[in-house]
Amino acid sequence: MAILVTGGAGYIGSHTVVELQNAGYDVVVLDNLSNASEKSLERVSKITGKPVKFYKADILDRDALNEVFDKEDIEYFRSKNMFSEDFLEYLADFKFTGDIYAVEEGTIMFPNEPILTVKAPLYQAQLIETALLTIINFQSLIATKASRVCFAAQGDPVFEFGLRRAQGPDAGTYGARAAVIGGCSATANVLAGKMFDIPVVGTQAHSWIQKFDTEVEAFKAYADIYPDKCLLLVDTYNVLNSGLPNAIKVFKDLREKGHKPLGIRLDSGDLKYLSNQCKDALDKEGFTDISITASNDLDEYTIASLKADGASVNSWGVGTKLITSADSPSLGGVYKLAASFKDGEFEPKIKLSEDPEKISNPGYKKVFRIYNEENKAEADLIMLHNESIDESKPLTIFHPTYTWKTKSFENYTVKELLKPLFINGECKYKHKNVMEIREYVNNELNSLWEEYRRLSNPQTYKVDLSRDLWYLKTKMIDSKKFI
Repeated sequence: MAILVTGGAGYIGSHTVVELQNAGYDVVVLDNLSNASEKSLERVSKITGKPVKFYKADILDRDALNEVFDKEDIEYFRSKNMFSEDFLEYLADFKFTGDIYAVEEGTIMFPNEPILTVKAPLYQAQLIETALLTIINFQSLIATKASRVCFAAQGDPVFEFGLRRAQGPDAGTYGARAAVIGGCSATANVLAGKMFDIPVVGTQAHSWIQKFDTEVEAFKAYADIYPDKCLLLVDTYNVLNSGLPNAIKVFKDLREKGHKPLGIRLDSGDLKYLSNQCKDALDKEGFTDISITASNDLDEYTIASLKADGASVNSWGVGTKLITSADSPSLGGVYKLAASFKDGEFEPKIKLSEDPEKISNPGYKKVFRIYNEENKAEADLIMLHNESIDESKPLTIFHPTYTWKTKSFENYTVKELLKPLFINGECKYKHKNVMEIREYVNNELNSLWEEYRRLSNPQTYKVDLSRDLWYLKTKMIDSKKFI
């Protein structure tokens, strides 16, 4: 990997290049030569005995800068001696020219549904495969986990605390984005807050408290800095014998000074017992509306259990098991060829498998969501792209495996889920910020019956195939039996 030195043809820059090359690094220089000369780089080459790759460009010129990085990418491929020059020249000029249709970000989707359709020359569709799967699978996974955790919290604020346990900085940052989309109120990841304009929250660390000679000194120092946002971590030593009594002392001082304490955090122990004991003690001192935040390896099941048992916790910090989706650490989204363009028409393709659930649905498809009179989602219907639904007529759908299971609709409405994202390589997506997507998710969840959202043994949401698609799939499976 090469190091890019901007302004590398100037006095300081050229000396930096010398030191880097002498240390064994490959160097690329970018300079607009407004206050420098290429001759300085010639002198650098004489000193180090190594050539200096140079690009004349301004760092403020985004297009020029992208071109530099593109050229260096091509050089890396060329160094591998794996690709022809024709292919490398093609990559250098690559531009996606196809169409992409996708569900709106935040849409609730179910197994075996197409959430994105790419219609493009095959080589273009294949080149973007890995990027699409990486983006969609991970963030969908974390958003789903966050939604489950927030559902268990029953309206209590949930804070994403998982950066230190995430699978790397990018996973932590984009996972925080997904967690807020899924329902979390805020994140402890400051970079995510900056990048995506989402609320940032944090509390005391145990190390802060340990640094002081006494716990009460640590609490007072924190209260001095954050008098109106004072949330104290009370379990560093002993919750009931030390942490809570010291917190109450500090809260009383704050109250006398005209400030309102925010709350306490419990990070270990029997959270039900401790929270209830803390609540009773705080109430006796007149702190009846104070926040009690719980953390410590929480997930949706632990939170649901604590809520059912009557724990006095009213906000939750969830880290490891959220940011890693610990009980289900991957999402099996796949990217399959469903049709190819031949003689002016789409020719359906199908992938068979020893596992029936992995058999793909063939053809160029679209998805409709069916709503009842109360605007509750009742089922999704996957159809071929040239099919339509007449809402003025009754509609009957059937289970794609157990075909005798049917459901009929009379007073209903439908919504097509796949919307244009790119057309002819041009982006058509109207950008929404994270908090707008979060609100959309909440509306989506409200359109589902609670039976579909149960943490354990939820009712199975109906995802059916249209009659034409079902016949096509059955016919294609039969045709491949003896190949």
